[in-house]
Amino acid sequence: MTDKKSTLPPEALEEWASALRERFDLSAEDVPIALILDLARDVANGVARPAAPFSAFVAGLVAGRQGGSPEDIRAAVAAVVELAGTWPESPGR
Repeated sequence: MTDKKSTLPPEALEEWASALRERFDLSAEDVPIALILDLARDVANGVARPAAPFSAFVAGLVAGRQGGSPEDIRAAVAAVVELAGTWPESPGR
């Protein structure tokens, strides 16, 4: 276990995204921060909090398999958000 903080302050998000873009040779359009954060919010609220990171991964996987263009990313995210919006409320939520 490390002493690093487990949360990222909002002001550091762009720095982290920039490091990811540089490390993996991505453009800003390849990493739509607001779109992914909105997906995480919608899934967390519509399904369950733990489903948010998993759903973001699935959206990325689907977008990659479709070609990985910014349009593919937006379409995959939209499909996940649409599914989350129709997810039935479970007991205990």
